[in-house]
Amino acid sequence: MTRTFAVAADLLLEASKRKWFLALAAAITAVLVVLVASLQLEVVDGALAATRLFGKLWRGNGIQAADVALRPVFEGASYGIFYGGIAFGIFACSDFAPSLLSPGRIEAMLALPVRRWELLAGTFLGVLVLALMAALYGAAGLTLVLGVKTGVWTVRPLLAALLAGLGFSTLYAGMLVTALFVRSAAMCASVGAALFGAGILASYRAQIIPLFEPGLGREVFKTASLFVPRIAALADVAARLAGSSKVEPRAVASLLLGFGVFSLSTLAFGVWRFEQKDF
Repeated sequence: MTRTFAVAADLLLEASKRKWFLALAAAITAVLVVLVASLQLEVVDGALAATRLFGKLWRGNGIQAADVALRPVFEGASYGIFYGGIAFGIFACSDFAPSLLSPGRIEAMLALPVRRWELLAGTFLGVLVLALMAALYGAAGLTLVLGVKTGVWTVRPLLAALLAGLGFSTLYAGMLVTALFVRSAAMCASVGAALFGAGILASYRAQIIPLFEPGLGREVFKTASLFVPRIAALADVAARLAGSSKVEPRAVASLLLGFGVFSLSTLAFGVWRFEQKDF
């Protein structure tokens, strides 16, 4: 496992040198700074009386408990972090695996005392940590800004950010395995985007299936959508957690189990493919 962590650390070091990730951190920081400077919340005895954004009244329709009034804000921020983070990650991380497999580098890596499965697992782990760091940074910054301004402190947005990072890492498992067949960043990004879209559709399979005419097309969709990670369903859970809404523990556990099975089975197939390749 030590070698796996070393590969993950090397990937994080490489990511820190990329301008894309510096730009992401700068963009998140800029949004938080704008919120600090422009958002004014009138809180009296734990109740939110009014909200002003850029000096204009945004909410003034009666006093409302601050923790209740901020739930839609946390939910909306959760959706933004979830979908925006995944979309950015698909394209920003698409060339990590092709870079690992590039001529010269892969031979040098295999010459080291490291197994092939450790290279694959380390790359996946590094991207998982990267996704979690970006999501947690945005969620923690928003929580800090609203906490200072309203006195409402909650860790729920951080839990939502963890789910966002896990959602992206599942898609990246498919992107990583794609690179073992076609060493192309564009193809990896395409597969990630396709899984992203398919995961959204699979989340609403019960509503979509009746739209198909009975026949082969309906059966293909019913079968294929069973095996795709339900991205939109996970985004809804993350938003409900961030907004302090109730979630069904069994449903969440079942959803996370599906994501875990998809990731592990995809990575297991990738390890098999990696062992068959000659470099």
